[in-house]
Amino acid sequence: MATTRATGPGAARSRRDGYAESTRQALVDSAVALFTDRGYAGTSLDEIARRARVTKGALYHHFNGKQAIFEAALDAVESDVKGRLEKILKGDQPPWDRALLALREFISSCLDPAYQRIALHEAPVVMGWARWREAEDRYSFGLIKDALCDLIDAGDLVSVPVDVTTRLLFGALSSAATEIASSAEPERVGAEVEQVVVALLEQVRAASRQQ
Repeated sequence: MATTRATGPGAARSRRDGYAESTRQALVDSAVALFTDRGYAGTSLDEIARRARVTKGALYHHFNGKQAIFEAALDAVESDVKGRLEKILKGDQPPWDRALLALREFISSCLDPAYQRIALHEAPVVMGWARWREAEDRYSFGLIKDALCDLIDAGDLVSVPVDVTTRLLFGALSSAATEIASSAEPERVGAEVEQVVVALLEQVRAASRQQ
Protein backbone atom coordinates (compact mmCIF):
# COMPACT_ATOMS: atom_id res chain seq x y z
CA MET A 1 0.00 0.00 0.00
CA ALA A 2 1.38 3.40 -0.95
CA THR A 3 2.17 5.84 1.84
CA THR A 4 0.35 9.16 1.60
CA ARG A 5 2.41 12.17 2.57
CA ALA A 6 0.56 14.71 4.68
CA THR A 7 0.01 18.02 2.93
CA GLY A 8 -1.56 21.36 3.74
CA PRO A 9 -0.87 24.14 6.24
CA GLY A 10 -0.73 21.79 9.23
CA ALA A 11 1.91 19.55 7.67
CA ALA A 12 4.00 22.55 6.58
CA ARG A 13 3.81 24.02 10.08
CA SER A 14 4.84 20.67 11.57
CA ARG A 15 7.89 20.51 9.29
CA ARG A 16 8.84 24.08 10.18
CA ASP A 17 8.49 23.33 13.88
CA GLY A 18 10.60 20.21 13.52
CA TYR A 19 13.31 22.10 11.66
CA ALA A 20 13.27 24.90 14.22
CA GLU A 21 13.61 22.44 17.09
CA SER A 22 16.48 20.59 15.39
CA THR A 23 18.22 23.92 14.73
CA ARG A 24 17.83 25.00 18.34
CA GLN A 25 19.15 21.64 19.58
CA ALA A 26 22.16 21.88 17.29
CA LEU A 27 22.92 25.35 18.67
CA VAL A 28 22.62 24.18 22.29
CA ASP A 29 24.83 21.15 21.61
CA SER A 30 27.38 23.43 19.98
CA ALA A 31 27.26 25.84 22.91
CA VAL A 32 27.73 23.06 25.45
CA ALA A 33 30.80 21.76 23.61
CA LEU A 34 32.38 25.19 23.16
CA PHE A 35 31.61 26.53 26.65
CA THR A 36 33.05 23.31 28.09
CA ASP A 37 36.22 23.60 26.04
CA ARG A 38 36.80 27.36 26.05
CA GLY A 39 34.58 28.85 28.75
CA TYR A 40 32.10 31.69 28.39
CA ALA A 41 34.61 34.47 27.72
CA GLY A 42 36.52 32.41 25.18
CA THR A 43 33.48 31.48 23.08
CA SER A 44 31.86 33.69 20.45
CA LEU A 45 28.40 33.52 18.92
CA ASP A 46 30.01 33.19 15.49
CA GLU A 47 31.79 30.03 16.65
CA ILE A 48 28.62 28.57 18.13
CA ALA A 49 26.70 29.16 14.89
CA ARG A 50 29.55 27.84 12.74
CA ARG A 51 29.90 24.64 14.77
CA ALA A 52 26.12 24.09 14.60
CA ARG A 53 26.27 24.72 10.82
CA VAL A 54 23.66 27.45 10.88
CA THR A 55 23.75 31.16 10.21
CA LYS A 56 24.18 33.73 12.95
CA GLY A 57 20.71 34.99 11.99
CA ALA A 58 19.30 31.56 12.82
CA LEU A 59 21.02 31.74 16.19
CA TYR A 60 19.40 35.10 16.92
CA HIS A 61 16.03 33.66 15.90
CA HIS A 62 16.27 31.34 18.91
CA PHE A 63 18.43 33.29 21.38
CA ASN A 64 18.70 37.02 21.99
CA GLY A 65 22.37 36.91 22.92
CA LYS A 66 25.28 35.03 24.40
CA GLN A 67 23.93 34.81 27.93
CA ALA A 68 20.63 33.38 26.68
CA ILE A 69 22.36 30.55 24.85
CA PHE A 70 24.63 29.99 27.86
CA GLU A 71 21.57 29.54 30.07
CA ALA A 72 20.17 27.06 27.53
CA ALA A 73 23.46 25.16 27.71
CA LEU A 74 23.26 25.19 31.51
CA ASP A 75 19.71 23.84 31.32
CA ALA A 76 20.90 21.05 29.04
CA VAL A 77 23.67 19.81 31.33
CA GLU A 78 21.60 20.26 34.51
CA SER A 79 18.58 18.49 32.99
CA ASP A 80 20.79 15.58 31.97
CA VAL A 81 22.06 15.16 35.52
CA LYS A 82 18.57 15.60 36.97
CA GLY A 83 17.19 12.95 34.63
CA ARG A 84 19.77 10.39 35.71
CA LEU A 85 19.18 11.13 39.40
CA GLU A 86 15.39 10.94 39.00
CA LYS A 87 15.72 7.53 37.36
CA ILE A 88 17.75 6.26 40.31
CA LEU A 89 15.48 7.77 42.96
CA LYS A 90 12.39 6.25 41.31
CA GLY A 91 13.97 2.80 41.11
CA ASP A 92 12.86 -0.41 42.80
CA GLN A 93 15.60 -0.55 45.44
CA PRO A 94 14.95 0.37 49.08
CA PRO A 95 15.15 4.12 49.78
CA TRP A 96 18.52 3.80 51.52
CA ASP A 97 20.12 2.06 48.54
CA ARG A 98 18.58 4.57 46.14
CA ALA A 99 19.96 7.47 48.16
CA LEU A 100 23.50 6.05 48.11
CA LEU A 101 23.32 5.32 44.38
CA ALA A 102 22.08 8.86 43.74
CA LEU A 103 24.92 10.29 45.83
CA ARG A 104 27.48 8.36 43.78
CA GLU A 105 25.84 9.48 40.53
CA PHE A 106 25.91 13.10 41.69
CA ILE A 107 29.61 12.86 42.54
CA SER A 108 30.26 11.25 39.16
CA SER A 109 28.46 14.17 37.51
CA CYS A 110 30.73 16.61 39.36
CA LEU A 111 33.66 14.93 37.59
CA ASP A 112 32.10 15.44 34.15
CA PRO A 113 33.93 18.26 32.29
CA ALA A 114 30.73 19.85 30.89
CA TYR A 115 28.99 19.92 34.28
CA GLN A 116 32.12 21.18 36.01
CA ARG A 117 32.85 23.98 33.57
CA ILE A 118 29.33 25.17 32.79
CA ALA A 119 27.32 24.53 35.96
CA LEU A 120 29.97 24.95 38.65
CA HIS A 121 32.65 27.30 37.30
CA GLU A 122 30.98 29.54 34.72
CA ALA A 123 27.33 29.82 35.78
CA PRO A 124 27.88 31.71 39.07
CA VAL A 125 29.98 34.30 37.20
CA VAL A 126 27.83 34.61 34.07
CA MET A 127 24.44 34.63 35.83
CA GLY A 128 25.41 36.11 39.18
CA TRP A 129 25.43 34.12 42.39
CA ALA A 130 21.78 34.74 43.32
CA ARG A 131 20.33 33.71 39.93
CA TRP A 132 22.64 30.70 39.79
CA ARG A 133 21.42 29.52 43.20
CA GLU A 134 17.82 29.95 42.07
CA ALA A 135 18.55 27.80 39.03
CA GLU A 136 20.25 25.15 41.16
CA ASP A 137 17.18 25.12 43.40
CA ARG A 138 14.95 24.29 40.43
CA TYR A 139 17.08 21.34 39.43
CA SER A 140 18.15 19.89 42.78
CA PHE A 141 15.98 20.96 45.72
CA GLY A 142 12.98 18.80 44.88
CA LEU A 143 15.11 15.70 44.33
CA ILE A 144 16.81 16.05 47.71
CA LYS A 145 13.49 16.69 49.43
CA ASP A 146 11.84 13.62 47.90
CA ALA A 147 14.79 11.40 48.80
CA LEU A 148 14.75 12.73 52.37
CA CYS A 149 11.02 12.07 52.73
CA ASP A 150 11.48 8.50 51.47
CA LEU A 151 14.25 7.87 54.01
CA ILE A 152 12.12 9.22 56.86
CA ASP A 153 9.10 7.18 55.78
CA ALA A 154 11.26 4.03 55.65
CA GLY A 155 12.58 4.65 59.15
CA ASP A 156 16.15 5.20 57.95
CA LEU A 157 16.19 8.75 59.30
CA VAL A 158 14.57 10.36 62.28
CA SER A 159 11.66 12.68 61.60
CA VAL A 160 13.08 16.16 61.06
CA PRO A 161 11.77 19.45 59.60
CA VAL A 162 11.95 18.49 55.93
CA ASP A 163 12.36 21.89 54.29
CA VAL A 164 15.11 23.07 56.64
CA THR A 165 16.95 19.75 56.43
CA THR A 166 16.68 19.75 52.64
CA ARG A 167 18.11 23.26 52.52
CA LEU A 168 21.06 22.23 54.70
CA LEU A 169 21.72 19.12 52.62
CA PHE A 170 21.43 21.16 49.44
CA GLY A 171 24.01 23.61 50.74
CA ALA A 172 26.38 20.85 51.80
CA LEU A 173 26.16 19.07 48.44
CA SER A 174 26.61 22.34 46.55
CA SER A 175 29.76 23.06 48.55
CA ALA A 176 30.98 19.52 47.93
CA ALA A 177 30.44 19.93 44.19
CA THR A 178 32.47 23.14 44.19
CA GLU A 179 35.27 21.47 46.16
CA ILE A 180 35.41 18.60 43.66
CA ALA A 181 35.36 20.88 40.63
CA SER A 182 38.01 23.23 42.05
CA SER A 183 40.43 20.53 43.14
CA ALA A 184 43.59 19.55 41.28
CA GLU A 185 42.64 15.97 42.21
CA PRO A 186 38.87 15.86 41.69
CA GLU A 187 38.62 12.05 41.76
CA ARG A 188 40.30 11.90 45.15
CA VAL A 189 38.12 14.68 46.57
CA GLY A 190 35.01 13.05 45.11
CA ALA A 191 35.88 9.78 46.84
CA GLU A 192 36.45 11.64 50.11
CA VAL A 193 33.12 13.46 49.79
CA GLU A 194 31.33 10.14 49.31
CA GLN A 195 33.15 8.62 52.28
CA VAL A 196 32.25 11.51 54.59
CA VAL A 197 28.60 11.83 53.51
CA VAL A 198 27.97 8.07 53.74
CA ALA A 199 29.63 7.92 57.20
CA LEU A 200 27.44 10.76 58.46
CA LEU A 201 24.29 9.20 57.04
CA GLU A 202 25.19 5.84 58.57
CA GLN A 203 25.46 7.49 61.99
CA VAL A 204 22.07 9.15 61.61
CA ARG A 205 20.56 5.89 60.34
CA ALA A 206 21.96 3.92 63.29
CA ALA A 207 20.57 6.48 65.76
CA SER A 208 17.19 6.37 64.04
CA ARG A 209 16.96 2.58 64.22
CA GLN A 210 17.86 2.59 67.92
CA GLN A 211 14.80 4.68 68.79
